[in-house]
Amino acid sequence: MSTVTEKSPATRVAALAAGAVELNEEISVQEQEQQLTDGFHLVIDALKLNGIDTIFGLPGIPITDLTRLAQAEGMRVISFRHEQNAGHAAAAAGFLTQKPGICLTVSAPGFLNGLTALANATTNCFPMILISGSSEREIVDLQQGDYEEMDQLNAAKPFCKAAFRVLHAQDIGIGIARAIRAALSGRPGGVYLDLPAKLFSQTMEAEAGRRSLIKVQDPAPRQLPAPDTVARALDLLKGAKRPLILLGKGAAYAQADAQIRELVERSGIPYLPMSMAKGLLPDTHVQSAAAARSYVLAEADVVMLVGARLNWLLSHGKGKTWGAVPKQFIQIDISPTEIDSNVPIAAPLIGDIGSCVAALLDGIGAGWQKPPAEWTSAIAQRKDKNLSKMAQTLEAIVAPMNFHSALGVVRKVVQERPDAVIVNEGANTLDYARSIVDMYEPRKRLDVGTWGVMGIGMGFAVAAAVTTGKPVIAIEGDSAFGFSGMEVETICRYELPVCIVIFNNNGVYKGTDVNASGGSDPAPTVFVKNARYDLMMTAFGGHGVTATTPDELGRALREAVASGRPTLINAVIDETAGTESGRITNLNPQRAATKK
Repeated sequence: MSTVTEKSPATRVAALAAGAVELNEEISVQEQEQQLTDGFHLVIDALKLNGIDTIFGLPGIPITDLTRLAQAEGMRVISFRHEQNAGHAAAAAGFLTQKPGICLTVSAPGFLNGLTALANATTNCFPMILISGSSEREIVDLQQGDYEEMDQLNAAKPFCKAAFRVLHAQDIGIGIARAIRAALSGRPGGVYLDLPAKLFSQTMEAEAGRRSLIKVQDPAPRQLPAPDTVARALDLLKGAKRPLILLGKGAAYAQADAQIRELVERSGIPYLPMSMAKGLLPDTHVQSAAAARSYVLAEADVVMLVGARLNWLLSHGKGKTWGAVPKQFIQIDISPTEIDSNVPIAAPLIGDIGSCVAALLDGIGAGWQKPPAEWTSAIAQRKDKNLSKMAQTLEAIVAPMNFHSALGVVRKVVQERPDAVIVNEGANTLDYARSIVDMYEPRKRLDVGTWGVMGIGMGFAVAAAVTTGKPVIAIEGDSAFGFSGMEVETICRYELPVCIVIFNNNGVYKGTDVNASGGSDPAPTVFVKNARYDLMMTAFGGHGVTATTPDELGRALREAVASGRPTLINAVIDETAGTESGRITNLNPQRAATKK
């Protein structure tokens, strides 16, 4: 017996009419929905409007859907395994691109993980915006115990240039515009942007939302130096017997490469690059005084600082490092409050580096007298002596490898591939690499910077690969690598052209310390002996290899750079190689003698 019931024509017409009404209602709802936007899309649209196309972060409550939608809208979302590493990546991206790098984190613990990177970015003058989801204000303010409750805005304020919170969807455009301008204007730095969870689901009319967005115009306008300060600086340089130009990472960030090179070459003044300024002019340039660093710092009578600060890295401009010769300083800086921070500055030039250098160039005419030959010849002699001594050390055959023999290999590979970006951290690994590995192009060296903080390695490496598309060689101490080593999975997941070289000497500084108590625990500075770091990379589909000789290291490194495949080289070096704290042993408190 059939269960199918034949409907009459009238019944069929009624059903079709009812279906049409339902369809029209659905279309009406869709049209209404199409006329609305929400907080998720406004955040994404505001970033895209300002030319920001990449987010570094880690998904989770309440920003998971934001990462999904950002990717769906064409942004690149690089998802890390730890927020601190994502934050370091955002900071490095800001340095390399002059656009604020974006780090996106979840609330409370995720925010705190990103806060270290935000503080480091501010200290190093890298433009970065930390965007974190947060708990609802009404619950936080009454301390009612919300999920991951924390007053993140006030926690962030001491560690960044500015901190903002957006509570209403119509203010998202203003909030992001203010964050971008704060990160880029004047001295660049870190900015915190707090987005409570309820903000994302707020809706408003799409057209009104579009009008609420702001494209930031000229966020870092030129700041011209006063003509009288330029004249004062030129007079000091003209009267100097032993002038020196000191280039800092601010000079690299400024991207005034051609002007800086012209200033150095036209003036004839020897220059000394700080580590992240290496490559503004090739380290092999005839005027480079890097191989005579101690001599020129001690003997110079007029020193012009370009994007460098007289902080601890330069012994605060005084003491034994600077010798007995009286110094007069010229300082180019965009921040007037930096002047006289440690020693008197005879000629401050307040303005952006490009404008200040251009003004100096205008004053160096045909009658300019280059520095006395006595000064430049003395530098050249010391350079030749030190470079010859270094060459002999690098070519010495030692077994097992030490820092010099291994870095000598890296030095040759970088000479062959000057476009490769070097990321460098560690104690001895950092110190030796700074002086051994020559750089040839600007912004190709990223390292621990002003704070000397360990853990930047994998975040910086990812950012360099993503923003430049060039090969990245991360030169890592085995201790420094441990801070961010899990990001090898991130490198493999995104198939980035990163080669990590771990200088494995079994411990912090060296692997030979012993437990003074005679107990079974290893000494605090000792790691697992003969660890196979290379297997970490192979676990995630990359290429891992152990190298015990310079030839093995050279073959593996060249193959990695040529292939662009994620690679980790476990470079086994002598565990007795290395010194306590590298070259800053003086910062370690000395143990007082004790008697039993």
